[in-house]
Amino acid sequence: MSYRMPGEWEPHERTLMAWPIHPSWGRHLELARQTYAGLANTIVEFEPLTMLVHPGTEDSATRLLSDRIERVSIPYESAWQRDSAAIVVVDDRGNRRGIDFVFNAWGGRYPPWDQTAAAAGTVLEHLGIERVPSSLVLEGGAITVDGEGTLVTTEQNLLNPNRNPEWTREQIEAELGTKLGVRKVVWLPLGIAADFVTDGHVDAVCTFVRPGAVILQGSTDPQDLDFDRMAANREAIEAETDAAGRPFEIFELPNMPTEHFDGTDIGVAYANVVPVSYKHLRAHETSSMIS
Repeated sequence: MSYRMPGEWEPHERTLMAWPIHPSWGRHLELARQTYAGLANTIVEFEPLTMLVHPGTEDSATRLLSDRIERVSIPYESAWQRDSAAIVVVDDRGNRRGIDFVFNAWGGRYPPWDQTAAAAGTVLEHLGIERVPSSLVLEGGAITVDGEGTLVTTEQNLLNPNRNPEWTREQIEAELGTKLGVRKVVWLPLGIAADFVTDGHVDAVCTFVRPGAVILQGSTDPQDLDFDRMAANREAIEAETDAAGRPFEIFELPNMPTEHFDGTDIGVAYANVVPVSYKHLRAHETSSMIS
């Protein structure tokens, strides 16, 4: 049986999150925990949720989290599960495998990361899912898929020498095909200009909402640092078709808004969303892994 990475709108068993710890949040740790708890306590009303809890932070998790949330004690340095967790693929019979890509803390920016990298395999063991390792450095936020064999990423990220310096574009595409069931990789040139952390993750600029259709970040202001970058992305995806040979239906977002926090203007990436299947939501199911 062949395996594939499902689209984010497809129903799934549970959501996986990790409880915020000090190295990731500094003096904003309590605010981060309150925010995570609000999100997790909402999600668990609709589907099971597993929260990784770093040893020694159990008291804060107990104080803020719903009793309905499963808590698993696992050490890690980063709580960003979207990027560091294994990616679960499925076959037509519902069998699952967890693809454990290499995690190097966004190009080696935030050492140490050995506990976070090891946590993916530990979680798979806890959930009873077969682990399949890959030697490709890949964060979950670097890709978006349609569930039917099409994957969109950015050259800025996956071809970055701080990720996979020895890999060619063709080798990366082959590995994505083997591990995630991808038949077509669409390469956008760039992420947003302000993305100095993840080196241009695609989740800030493009996401599938259904097969053949994407939300794409745009810019209408020539003075915007992203004006030329987003125009280049649109040109790139308009020149492509998906794995089924269809041109992409594009829903373009206007200029990215910003929020002022702690003395800094932070872009609010509305392309970084969790698509929801309303049919499943009415059945008290949500649609995608979020972190």
